[in-house]
Amino acid sequence: MKSLFSLLFGLLIASTPAVAQELAPDAMVRQVTEDVLAVVRQDKDIQNGNTRKAIALVETKVLPYFNFQRMTALAVGRDWNKATPEQKKRLSEEFKTLLVRTYSNALTSYRNQTVVYKPSRTDQGETSVVVKTEVVQPGSKPVNLDYTLEKQGDSWKVYDVIVGGVSLVTNYRDTFRQEVSNKGIDGLIAMLADRNRQLEAGKK
Repeated sequence: MKSLFSLLFGLLIASTPAVAQELAPDAMVRQVTEDVLAVVRQDKDIQNGNTRKAIALVETKVLPYFNFQRMTALAVGRDWNKATPEQKKRLSEEFKTLLVRTYSNALTSYRNQTVVYKPSRTDQGETSVVVKTEVVQPGSKPVNLDYTLEKQGDSWKVYDVIVGGVSLVTNYRDTFRQEVSNKGIDGLIAMLADRNRQLEAGKK
């Protein structure tokens, strides 16, 4: 539960286009995380386990500002180059759905956690940065979080989250590699789709 909640913060780096363009990545992380937490603190439905409402919040705030194709490519690893364009599209869609459905559950576990934002600096011309924060949980040790963002045009997009030194996307790599080895790219797509169906069924 703790790790799920921590990972969720990695999915809540979102903003309006204006904010994404005007703010440095560390300022964006701070502002948007606090905005999202403000919603959760006031929404009793989410706190009481309404995962569909949590999913809606994640989809609204997160999806436009994540590079899910790059996240999927990192998770799949070297096997990504074996996939056709259509397979890459399907892999990205299923992986995105898995992340949203899995970590929206963490919103419903919110219990007064707070975020400490560590000093960060982005030099002019940089296109990839790491923003470091720490989730403070009552009665537990703080959890270190690193957000890896890249600049695309005038905005920044998240493509990885590192929790306690462990990368979110590469954490899937061994499982994905084994599935591709056994059943090919289509087998991996089928595995992700099946997992998403199970998660969907569990919410009904």
